[in-house]
Amino acid sequence: MVLGACAAWSLIAAALHDGRPEGVLLAILAVAAGYAAGRISGALLPVAAPCAGALAGVALTLSVPHLSPGPQIVAPLGHAGATAAVLTLSAGAACCAAWATTAPALRLGLRALAAGIAVTAVVLGSTTGFVSCSAVLLCSLTAGHLRHRGVGIAGLALVATSVTGLTWTVAGNAMPDGLAAWLEAQLTRHRIELWHDALAMAGRDPALGVGPGRFGEFSTTATTTLPSDGKPHSAPLQQAAEQGVIGVLLLAAAFCWMLFALWRTTRPTPVALTAGAALTALAAIAAVGNALSFTAVSVGAGLLAGLATARPMADGSPRREIDVRARSDRPSP
Repeated sequence: MVLGACAAWSLIAAALHDGRPEGVLLAILAVAAGYAAGRISGALLPVAAPCAGALAGVALTLSVPHLSPGPQIVAPLGHAGATAAVLTLSAGAACCAAWATTAPALRLGLRALAAGIAVTAVVLGSTTGFVSCSAVLLCSLTAGHLRHRGVGIAGLALVATSVTGLTWTVAGNAMPDGLAAWLEAQLTRHRIELWHDALAMAGRDPALGVGPGRFGEFSTTATTTLPSDGKPHSAPLQQAAEQGVIGVLLLAAAFCWMLFALWRTTRPTPVALTAGAALTALAAIAAVGNALSFTAVSVGAGLLAGLATARPMADGSPRREIDVRARSDRPSP
């Protein structure tokens, strides 16, 4: 229902402002497809599936460095956020696989894989990827000591809210001068100017925005930059600029639904919190970058959420119980 509402609203906003909702619809389809694949593969192969997903993410990052075809956007923005996002999701999948197995040697090996993914981020020059992968690994190790997953889920929601609020504060020039100068050095002046444009567009039409895919047409910063991808490099600000307040609420609803699903999943608490940590790190990366514009990231996010909420076909699963009853009902020889 949440994804359907996101798709419907993008079509409505596009129809009212002559927008181009194809990118939004593709991202929604990618998330839904990844989630379905994660639920199926996680039920059949609760250890092998996330392990394969982690290796696939690393292989994709190494073999397709820009993660998208066509002309590449160079510094100061570029594809760095997408690289960090894919590696973060890969580290989260490896840690989920580690908690899903009962073999101590395999668990240690999978955690070593997660640590290796963090090292890969360093080799690729992705500082953000190294920090986020390391944070996911530490959160995964800590999750094994938490008895109530609700506390961890609430903490993840607080982190995502804080990063989004910080982005909004920077876009509105509401930061103290010293901190604003430091953030500008980290984020680049060009990115912050894009955020200013996005917030200004949201202020002109807070209900509907300017229409999906139309940020580049109205942004002075984007139109004077070559090459440019025509995006503000912040998922919440892009939603506010192009789809208004309702678009932002729907984006927040999708993230909250994901946390709710992890809270209610029957998988062990460490698996749920590890996946939640990786997806929260992705939300933080997307709040200050363009990660969600890459199909590989959207598919990976849905896949990890599906793996963490799948119901493995274990000995006590419905399929197993049906097979046992069927054998017991057979006449004895």
